[in-house]
Amino acid sequence: MSVRWHKYSDPRAAAEACARHTLGLLTEMLSGQECATMAVSGGLTPVPYFDALAAARFKWDRVHLFFVDERAVPPDHPDSNYRLAEEHLIKKTRMIGRQVHRIKGEMEPHEAAQAYIGDIRDFFDLKAGETPHFDIIHRGMGSDAHTASLFPGDPHIEDREGIAAAVYVEKLQQWRVTLLPAVLMAAKHTIFLVTGEDKAEAVKSVVEEPYDPMKYPAQMSTHHGRGVTWFFDAAAASQLE
Repeated sequence: MSVRWHKYSDPRAAAEACARHTLGLLTEMLSGQECATMAVSGGLTPVPYFDALAAARFKWDRVHLFFVDERAVPPDHPDSNYRLAEEHLIKKTRMIGRQVHRIKGEMEPHEAAQAYIGDIRDFFDLKAGETPHFDIIHRGMGSDAHTASLFPGDPHIEDREGIAAAVYVEKLQQWRVTLLPAVLMAAKHTIFLVTGEDKAEAVKSVVEEPYDPMKYPAQMSTHHGRGVTWFFDAAAASQLE
């Protein structure tokens, strides 16, 4: 396990530092392999991160973009993680269709999960039982310490074999499709971007409380992942010792 923590004055500074780190990793990966794989998360926090990635002088033609999770909505819906990435990253970097592997939120959630699993298996050429190893997985964290679409108490948190699944988030009364722990923890590099005072208590719990991923799902990668780097703004890190 290797975990690093970085704190910045405000959300934009944290996002820009996170973007620089991401681009450095992608450059390193692409120096020794044909293409790189990156899975990104949604919500509002990644907007300045995506903008910073898109503004950099970087050739994206050898990067394949996947998604950590998606809501059960069409790709043009305001709540779509794909739409957010399309507006702030995909269009700006001129990624083409074959580079973008979206979760089809307009489908029935279980069917969408199976379709996404199929896409991942095909791309990584996986045999039965094998887990994909993404080069980079970008993740956020909610004020309840959820990450991806794995919320506290979800039985999928204990799934160490599956690739993706449809999950029903009771507190939001919403279906989602999410990558599962085996995939999240197998990433070569994991990048967390967490900002805002509303995340401060969760940050403190994930960092300082005993390991209990059913209570604090974001602890999974912090305790078992490889190459994990957290980027906080001052507000999110305000309760850390």
